[in-house]
Amino acid sequence: MLIFGTSTKMHQLAMLNLLCGYCGNPSAHSLRKRVMKFSLFFIPLFPIAPAKHFLQCTFCGGASEVTKENAEQLLAQGGGGPQPGYGAPQQGQQGQPHIPPQGNPFAGQQPQGQQPPQNPYQS
Repeated sequence: MLIFGTSTKMHQLAMLNLLCGYCGNPSAHSLRKRVMKFSLFFIPLFPIAPAKHFLQCTFCGGASEVTKENAEQLLAQGGGGPQPGYGAPQQGQQGQPHIPPQGNPFAGQQPQGQQPPQNPYQS
């Protein structure tokens, strides 16, 4: 008895900050590649169709297919290597790594021209 079929894998290539064509918001988009392979006894052996590339908006979920050339161009523009703040060390003034501040940068600040909100459960 022979068990054969196909398997499809999605590989995430990069996260890019782009303007969404569906919702119009500037948001992160995942660039993904879908590869379909022939499998024998549940083991993927070789690709049976050309890989397809997709961009998906993380805000609205809208997805669109892009060509291989456009995907390579997007990777070359901004998703190829480590990005500052996401794994690449940034250098400070004396050659020491820059450590970003932790926590909420707006903590302790009150909106201008407004009073702080009142808690209805406190008397």
